[in-house]
Amino acid sequence: MPRIQRALLSVTDKTGIVEFSRKLHELGVGLISTGGTARLLRGENIPVREVAEITEFPEMLDGRVKTIHPRIAGGILAVRSNPEHMRALEEHDIPPIQMVVVNLYEFEKYATKPGVTREELIENIDIGGPTMIRAAAKNFQDVVVVVSPDQYELVMSELQNSGKVSAATCWSFAQEAFAHTAAYDAAVSSRLAQIDSEGKTSVDALPAVLSISATRTSSLRYGENPHQQAALYSFHRGGIAGAKQLHGKELSYNNLVDLDAAWQLIQEFSTPAAAIIKHTNPSGCAEQPQLVEAYRKALEADPISAFGGVIAFNREVDKETAQEVVRLFVEAIAAPSFSPDALAILTAKKNLRLVEVPPGEGELVVKSISGGLLAQTADIAPLASAAISVKTSRPPTADELEALLFGWKVCKHVKSNAIVYSRAGQIVSVGAGQMSRVDSVKVGAMKAVLPLAGTVLASDAFFPFPDGIEEAAKHGITAVIQPGGSVRDDEVIAAANKLNLAMVFTGIRHFRH
Repeated sequence: MPRIQRALLSVTDKTGIVEFSRKLHELGVGLISTGGTARLLRGENIPVREVAEITEFPEMLDGRVKTIHPRIAGGILAVRSNPEHMRALEEHDIPPIQMVVVNLYEFEKYATKPGVTREELIENIDIGGPTMIRAAAKNFQDVVVVVSPDQYELVMSELQNSGKVSAATCWSFAQEAFAHTAAYDAAVSSRLAQIDSEGKTSVDALPAVLSISATRTSSLRYGENPHQQAALYSFHRGGIAGAKQLHGKELSYNNLVDLDAAWQLIQEFSTPAAAIIKHTNPSGCAEQPQLVEAYRKALEADPISAFGGVIAFNREVDKETAQEVVRLFVEAIAAPSFSPDALAILTAKKNLRLVEVPPGEGELVVKSISGGLLAQTADIAPLASAAISVKTSRPPTADELEALLFGWKVCKHVKSNAIVYSRAGQIVSVGAGQMSRVDSVKVGAMKAVLPLAGTVLASDAFFPFPDGIEEAAKHGITAVIQPGGSVRDDEVIAAANKLNLAMVFTGIRHFRH
C-alpha cells in the first residue's frame, strides 16, 4: 500500500479521534472532514479541510448530501495500479484518499428511544457513511478503512514503524467494515419492519425478513463436545452474552448455555433469589428475605446435582453468601454485581468463573434447525392472579397458593415434560425432560432429598391422564398448579377431589424444548 497522504474523517463515535487525528497530522497526513468532526478538530487546533473544499460544492439538504460526490468517491475507489483510473483522477483533479475513518449515525440509540417516530428513525439513517465505508473496503488494497476507535492503536503503530499500514491489516479492516455496515443495515431493517404503513408500531413482533447481526466477542475452546468448534456472538444488549467476566478460566460453551438458563430463571423473582443449574435444568432454586438463605435453600434441594453446576443470583453477592458458595465446587456464578469482600473470597478459587451481568431486554428466541431458523417471542407471559381458576372442591390455602405460584415460575424453566415439587420460596425436587408426564412425576419423587409430604406440584402442561396426579399424591403433595386443557380434565379434577387435593388451572402452557 502506498504512503498515506490523505485521510477522510467523519465519525459519530468521537472516542479518541482528536489524538488519532493529531498523530496523523504529525506524520504529514492531510485531513479531510465533515461538519461536526471538522469543528471538533479545528477546536483542538488540528488543521483540517472541509469536504466542501474538495468537492467545491456545499453541504445541502440539511446535511443529507455531503460526501456523495465524484471528487470524494473517486479519490477512494480509484485502483492505483490501473493507469486508466489514475489518468481519470488527474484529468478531473481528484485527490487520492488513502484512509477513510468513518463510523455511522447511532441508529440503535434512536431505535430504542421511547415514543420515537418513524420520521426520527428515517432521519437517523446514514447514507454517506455506509457509502464511504463500502467504497474504502472494496478498494482495500489501496485504502485502509477504519470503523472503530479500537483500531486506532494498531493503525498508528504500523504507520510509525513502517510508514504504511500492512496488507494484512487492510484486509482485516475491510472485513470488519463490511460487517459494520451489515450490522447497521440489519438494525435499520429490523426496526423499520416493526412499523406499519401508517407509521405506528406493528403488533406483529415477528418480522417478514429476520435480520440477525451479532459480533463475535470470543472464540471458545470447543462446543458442546471437544470435536465441535464454537464462538460467542453478542448483540451488545445485556444478558449473559454481554456479561463481563471478572475472574476464572475462560467460559465454555456449556457454561454459557447453563449460565443463560440460570440467569433467565433468576429474572422471575423480585425478592432475593438463587438458582443452581445443571445441564440447563434447575437442581435448586429459592427466594428468601436474605440472599445467603436463598442460596442455602436452593442448595439443600439437591446438593449432589449442584456439584459442578452454575449459580445465578438476582442481587449483589455479599460476603456471607460468598462464604457459603466457596464450600461447593461450582463452575460459574452470574450476578448483577459482587461486593469487594465477596470478590476477595470467590477469587481465591482459581478456576471459579465470575460474571457480572448487565440488564438486558427480552429478545426474539431464535433456534437453528436444518436448513433454517425458528423464531418466537420470549416466554415472559406473567401469571395474573385473576387468571388462576380453582377447579377442585377444596381451594388452596394461602400457604399452598404461595408455594404453587413459586413452583409455577420455576417450572417454566425446566425442560419438558416438566414437574416441580415445591414449598413456598423453595424447590424441593424436579422431574425434567421425560417422554411421559407421569415419568417426570416419578423422577422428581425419586430424586427428592427433602421430604415431599406437604409440598405442592407444578406442571408446565396439562395432565393427559389422572395417573400423574395419583402418583404425586402417593408422595404427600397437597395441591397442584397446571395449565389445564386436556380432553380428560374432568377425570383429572375428579381424581384430585377424591385425593382431597387443591388444584388450580392457569390457562397458560410453558413448554421448554
